[in-house]
Amino acid sequence: MPMKNTHGIIIPVLLLIVIGIIMVYSSTALMSLERYGHGFHYLMRHLFAIIIGLGAMLLLMRMDYNKLRVFIIPLLVLSGVLLILVFIPNIGVSAGSGSNVKRWLRLWPSTFQPSELLKIAIVLFLAHYIDRNAWRMKDLRYGIIIPLCVLLPFQMLILLQPDFGAVITLGILTVILLFLGGVRWTYLAGLALLSLPLIYKLILSTPYRRDRLLSFLDPWQDPLDKGFQLVQSFLAFGRGGLTGVGIGDGRQKLFFLPELHTDFIFSQIGEELGLIGASIVLGLFIWLFIKGVNIAMQTEDSFSYYLAMGLTIMIASQAVMNFSVCLGLMPPKGLPLPFISYGGSAILINMVAVGVLMSIQRITSSKPIAMRNIPWGGRPPIRGRHYKWMVRQK
Repeated sequence: MPMKNTHGIIIPVLLLIVIGIIMVYSSTALMSLERYGHGFHYLMRHLFAIIIGLGAMLLLMRMDYNKLRVFIIPLLVLSGVLLILVFIPNIGVSAGSGSNVKRWLRLWPSTFQPSELLKIAIVLFLAHYIDRNAWRMKDLRYGIIIPLCVLLPFQMLILLQPDFGAVITLGILTVILLFLGGVRWTYLAGLALLSLPLIYKLILSTPYRRDRLLSFLDPWQDPLDKGFQLVQSFLAFGRGGLTGVGIGDGRQKLFFLPELHTDFIFSQIGEELGLIGASIVLGLFIWLFIKGVNIAMQTEDSFSYYLAMGLTIMIASQAVMNFSVCLGLMPPKGLPLPFISYGGSAILINMVAVGVLMSIQRITSSKPIAMRNIPWGGRPPIRGRHYKWMVRQK
């Protein structure tokens, strides 16, 4: 397989992984030393997840992505079963001692988060569903009701964990793909309006979500308790300045900022690498997003188009939300930064997504079809990119 067909998207991914390795070690060395007697515990687990992820990425890169259609139903069923197993004692793992948050399964020698697998399964399902029902997506039944009937049971299971961040991610992903698939915007707007009371109730009915929202609105009102995490994130960026304090010299890892190696690792980057380092990370994600969209726009069939767009949006939306949380633009959601944050499940699934994108690019670029020679105005629309359009062009 000629690597020149896939190097455009793999370069930003590898650079983000390298930055992640450095930042995970910098943010966890002291914590690892205190808990395990050496400074490499979290780093070794992080590297193990990366190795597994690289293997999966290379395997999927060489695979025909069209063969993934046969795995859609099994993946959805498996995701549902794993989400249920999370609630079984001694199988589901809590976030900490005394915590009611159960999002992981105990898998030796590590843990696995089923909601990450569900993201891939939902993208595959929606890409396949829109491809098969392209001419019916403007109908309320096929455009809204059926996709929601598939998604909502999974969303309910995730809410019970609870994992509001994963619910938001899946919701955004679904709405964008349905919009690109040609669903009437009025239906989607109506769905959003109907969801507002439910979101309001979910936030205010749970004390910790309510506290997160209040601390987001004014973290300085209670900087030592409810607003502590966000205030410390601001202090990290402020202390980093333009060039940062240097790798390993940050203060927030001295048990000031909770979840520094996962949800708030971008704050660690801002402190140790400064505005320049944070901007480089942001630029790499923009590079990755542009490459992903370009891969989608070069495809010839609607399944590969929606699959590539879905995977790209999946990665990009998580990055945007993580940046927003660290910068105080969104309430804390518990979402890792793709390819950088510590967390084996997220790393594995995001690298699987990149592997599928590389497979789409490899197969598309190897076909002697003149899609790339079609003037931009004559290309299929970004929204409602239907297979029948492709047939007419040929």
